[in-house]
Amino acid sequence: MLTGDALPVACEIGSGVGLPNIKRVADLKAASAQAGNQTVDLFAGADGFAEVFPEDKYTVVKHLQAAGHVTGMTGDGVNDAPALRQAEVGIAVSTATDVAKGAASVVLTEAGLTNIVALVEQGRTIYQRILTWIINKISRTILKAAFVSIAFVVTGKFVVSAFAMLLLVFMTDFAKISLATDNVRPSKKPETWNIGGFITVSVVLGIAMVAETLLLLWIGWTHFSLATNNNALYTFSFLMLLYFAVFSVVSARERHWFWATLPSKTFLLALATDAFLGTLLTRVGLPGLRPLPWSQTFVIFAYAMVSCLIINDAVKVAMIKWRVLNAVAKKPVDVTPQIARRAYELYEQQGRHDGHAVQDWDQAEQEIRKMEPHK
Repeated sequence: MLTGDALPVACEIGSGVGLPNIKRVADLKAASAQAGNQTVDLFAGADGFAEVFPEDKYTVVKHLQAAGHVTGMTGDGVNDAPALRQAEVGIAVSTATDVAKGAASVVLTEAGLTNIVALVEQGRTIYQRILTWIINKISRTILKAAFVSIAFVVTGKFVVSAFAMLLLVFMTDFAKISLATDNVRPSKKPETWNIGGFITVSVVLGIAMVAETLLLLWIGWTHFSLATNNNALYTFSFLMLLYFAVFSVVSARERHWFWATLPSKTFLLALATDAFLGTLLTRVGLPGLRPLPWSQTFVIFAYAMVSCLIINDAVKVAMIKWRVLNAVAKKPVDVTPQIARRAYELYEQQGRHDGHAVQDWDQAEQEIRKMEPHK
């Protein structure tokens, strides 16, 4: 909370909304200046600042960002514009001035601040949908490129025609548009674009699907006489890649087991239509696509479903737990805010005497570090 009101007024208002630790911004700036960058996070140790001048709002945002925080700022006046522009998420209320609205990233259209919750949930939902697209895109790109290349090296022929591949890309891309309508659980914690762990998950899933499709191709090659019938081989590979595309995205849309949430009706309809039309097109005699016996079509369908929704889904859950969740859990805890808060308490206990800021910080750090649990 940033307010120009006097400290007693700000403390009274802050205590009513769960923000008891209100400081004078002048005192905090003075304490920060005493020890330079070492105490910059003193600003993060407070719940709010009183007696704030217009230029102080921008300064507070800058200090919070320098301390490594992602900062949001809500305001309505002309003097809030610099801070709104500087913050990662600047939010102008519905009654804000035109200058504030122009500087903000988001403008609330209704009175009050309750829509900020919906704003955060929508942002995290979009993040999850983008993450689904990234996982699906990387894994399926690996599947298509590696499957065709390795199969050509092993068999000496292209196992899928150019027409069938174009048809496959066209159909699956239209189905993936429906991801924008899918039911998504927004994450409970703030997200970052550090997606290295998810890229690793995508690569592993792609490699797993390559191995699974090559195994099925070998089964078809040895048991379904695909070696002597190119049109049947093209149809077999087309249906295999199509069904893997349908079931793999069902798994990729959820960070836990695929049944943890139900897909949207639009998304399910798009995937079902994609699978139905793809199967139908192989029965109408298109060039290079010879109809397969229904028993072979069922084998391909069942194999793809088991591979994606059981085997690969288990691999996905294990990989996310290993490469993503464990990486977050092992991240060292930042105790700088606690150290800063304790250093300021020592500064006040000593009568706000200058010249002891470094010693206060060292003492505070020793006290906080001793309180940390040993792992």
